[in-house]
Amino acid sequence: MRIIALAVALTVSTIAYAQEPDAKQIAQERQQAEIDVPELVKALDLKPGMTVADVGAGGGAFTVVLGHWIGNGRVFATDIGERQLREIRAYAEKEGLKNVTVIEGAAAATNLPPNCCDAIFMRDVYHHITAIDAFDRSLFASLKPGGRLAIIDFRGRPGSAVPAGVPANRGGHGIPPEVVVDELKAAGFTHVRTMDPWLSQERSAMFLTLFTKP
Repeated sequence: MRIIALAVALTVSTIAYAQEPDAKQIAQERQQAEIDVPELVKALDLKPGMTVADVGAGGGAFTVVLGHWIGNGRVFATDIGERQLREIRAYAEKEGLKNVTVIEGAAAATNLPPNCCDAIFMRDVYHHITAIDAFDRSLFASLKPGGRLAIIDFRGRPGSAVPAGVPANRGGHGIPPEVVVDELKAAGFTHVRTMDPWLSQERSAMFLTLFTKP
């Protein structure tokens, strides 16, 4: 049953890695991370030396780019797939990064240490969470007081299938930013702002909702 529960919480990035990624896919994800990370750094108000978590890290492109940027800080990378965890570790080792810590996540918890992070982000992940209340409480517990949380996601296309185990109020495969705000405020977060769309026009379906932990 545990395996089934974890499967329904698979992230978009995990789904994309249903087969071993080829060199072209890895290069494309790295290129996207190089473009997006500077804007994510601004949104999260990151500084070198801080600790940040990439929750649902998938193939690890964002983890690696942030690992280089954060310098003597630390990057936690979590995922629930054994292959993804293995790939992230190998990627970080190949890049010579000693400041990346890989943690196996769970459907209802980040499994990050309490109060460990100055910032946390989830990219294309939140709309797959099934144990919403428990997971959001875990996010809250993992963040330092005053820390920032960024949820990067997309609105569901009308008529698209909601992932198994996910509430129907997502409006399809995706999630409205208003739902993200309501759920994370219920967990204790303070909503700072929503950037909708986020980044370039060709990716206008993406939004970023930003929160702080009081």
